[in-house]
Amino acid sequence: MPQDLFSKNVRAAAPLADRMRPEILDEFAGQQHLIAPGKLLRSALEGDQVPSMIFWGPPGCGKTTLARIIANTTQSVFVQMSAVSAGVKELREVVRVAQDTTKLHNRRTILFIDEIHRWSKSQQDGLLPYIEDGTITLIGATTENPSFEINSALLSRCRVFVLEKLTGQDIAALIARALKDPERGYGNLSIITDKETIAWLAKMADGDARVAYNALEFAVQSLKQRGGELQLTQDILKEALQKSHLLYDKGGEQHFNIISALHKSLRGSDADAALYWLGRMLEAGEDPLYVARRLVRFASEDIGLADPQALLQAVAGYQACHFMGMPECNVILAQVVVYLARAKKSNSLYAAYQAVQYDVKETEADPVPIHLRNAPTKLMKELGYGKDYKYNPDHNYQGDIQDYLPAKLKGKRYLKD
Repeated sequence: MPQDLFSKNVRAAAPLADRMRPEILDEFAGQQHLIAPGKLLRSALEGDQVPSMIFWGPPGCGKTTLARIIANTTQSVFVQMSAVSAGVKELREVVRVAQDTTKLHNRRTILFIDEIHRWSKSQQDGLLPYIEDGTITLIGATTENPSFEINSALLSRCRVFVLEKLTGQDIAALIARALKDPERGYGNLSIITDKETIAWLAKMADGDARVAYNALEFAVQSLKQRGGELQLTQDILKEALQKSHLLYDKGGEQHFNIISALHKSLRGSDADAALYWLGRMLEAGEDPLYVARRLVRFASEDIGLADPQALLQAVAGYQACHFMGMPECNVILAQVVVYLARAKKSNSLYAAYQAVQYDVKETEADPVPIHLRNAPTKLMKELGYGKDYKYNPDHNYQGDIQDYLPAKLKGKRYLKD
């Protein structure tokens, strides 16, 4: 009998987040750009014509839940794997069963791989022949940009659906449903709360439904243990949350997005914004030396000779971070960031070197003018090396007494100021 790993009979002991998972599209929160009536993904599900696809979105936005809904609505065999714990061996077994299922029952197999970005290139390549011959239909879920983490060959065979971060309104609706549902949630308990408290929790969850459910579950359990009235307040929920959940991945898109935001805030001389983006990185565990290296680069790329002290500040900041580490070096990086943000800006050095790079790559490697060549041997002197070179100190360091560039680049100016 075909294996279905998702059962509609949810165990009472399962976590609240698992118990409250929607089982049909009409219960699903958010993502209306994908599942509203008439949208491509909804039509595909309702018509049982599910293509191979990648769900890309932040944590807690509903990727796995949407996969479970597919399990409940499709006429295919549905198998779930986690890329964290499963590999090629497990894939081969799934493929073997899928081939038998197609032959014996004429049914398609949908393979859902959670956190597919954790699979290596060779593991991802192992999927290709079975997607192409129709043995499996792949649904992969990832929090990382597929352009970075999914092989181009696999990506070209899948539709990418981008799931958006849930809004505070979406999260509040999910919390309210959990408080009212007597079977899956806490509708059989007399919990006292208000809309402001629910809205606060929805805001603190920052788009992650799982965070909201886990905090609510922990809070309710704590109230039950204390006995008496079950009054759900912000203070109780603060204890449950314990720590803000920061969306940041040192190896993924958020890493590049936030360092880009820091760089552009510095370039725009917005010290407050630059400090914010710095804090987003450091508080999420970013390597302070990585940030310090980027600041050293910025000091020359966007400030340069407009304020030569900027490079000294940035290098000193890097060295101090190397000596001290986190958390003590956070204020050091803050000092460097504010200095760079307030400094006068000039990208003349950066633009000049880009022009030099172009000429080096696109023009012939012209020889050094003979008067600029050193002549350490008799033969070189006989060949004219160094002949007619003018020693600048004898001419009060004048710069226009001779040419220093190759003949074909004579008169070229790279610096614009």
